[in-house]
Amino acid sequence: MGKLLEVERLQIAFRTDQGDVISVDEVSFDIKAGETVAIVGESGCGKSVTSLSLIGLLGKRGYVRQGESRFNGFSLTKASSAELRKLRGNEISMIFQDSMTSLNPVIPIGEQLEEPIRLHLHLSRQQAKAVALDMLRKVGIPRPEVISKEYPQTLSGGMRQRVMIAIALVCKPKLLIADEPTTALDVTIQAQIVQLMKQLQASDGTSILLVTHDLGVVAEMADKVVVMYAGQVVETADVFTLFRAPQHPYTQGLMRSIPHLNRDSSKRMDAIAGTVPSLQHMPTGCRYHPRCPHAVGRCREQRPALQNVGNEHLVRCWLPSESVPPTVKDSLAGHISGGAV
Repeated sequence: MGKLLEVERLQIAFRTDQGDVISVDEVSFDIKAGETVAIVGESGCGKSVTSLSLIGLLGKRGYVRQGESRFNGFSLTKASSAELRKLRGNEISMIFQDSMTSLNPVIPIGEQLEEPIRLHLHLSRQQAKAVALDMLRKVGIPRPEVISKEYPQTLSGGMRQRVMIAIALVCKPKLLIADEPTTALDVTIQAQIVQLMKQLQASDGTSILLVTHDLGVVAEMADKVVVMYAGQVVETADVFTLFRAPQHPYTQGLMRSIPHLNRDSSKRMDAIAGTVPSLQHMPTGCRYHPRCPHAVGRCREQRPALQNVGNEHLVRCWLPSESVPPTVKDSLAGHISGGAV
């Protein structure tokens, strides 16, 4: 199966008054046609910046300093603004994490959905309206003829997110970037949104780049997982391998921090000690070593590279663990049975 998206050693920087700050460093991954790849990690690890760079939405201060991303062999990094505009909403679409601020509050839902249809599919106003209503039905919006005339602020969070999905998928893109698509939604609506995305992916064969911190959603949707920490990829593996045998201490910490129903309520939940380092003051050596319980002298002095520990399982660690913490599998099972997805 061919690679739809290829990201190679991507380095992203932002211009500040104190000089350029590197936000994402040497990030590499790929997505095949019909595949779902999840990028996970704490807030500030570079997940969203990586995804925004693919479609040229880094703003005036952000830019790709090194590396390259390619879509169907076409360089997104070297593309002009006009070329990226033709791709956005057509072959590559994005669901942003805040539906309230992503939708225009003074334009009816129907008109916002019709705009990309007329722009990219070149249909008449009447044809675009018919396609828009059909798409609203597909994403489970009741009474689409009525809802299409409503404004975003009159809808619930779950309904707005369905509208965002409709807008993103109406032109049947080859790649969908979903940035925290279930954030701020209750678990019932989360499950509905995840199921909806899976159904639409199955029907249209869309590839998905899922940006999230919710490991329950990752377990439900992803084929492959990219774990990021402090702007770098620290582990990459297929979803089954990652949950069954995480090798990087940071990934293991994320797994242990999953809340689950079988947890002893008299004990405190596991948490990763310390905080994510500042972009301006990254540690020498391994960036995770100040928080890592297994760090040795080499970790503090030398920067580890991604190494293959078997079957395309990549780990950025000098001492990849051979054992899986006993709570990992229990945490995952409890998290899913607890209705997170």
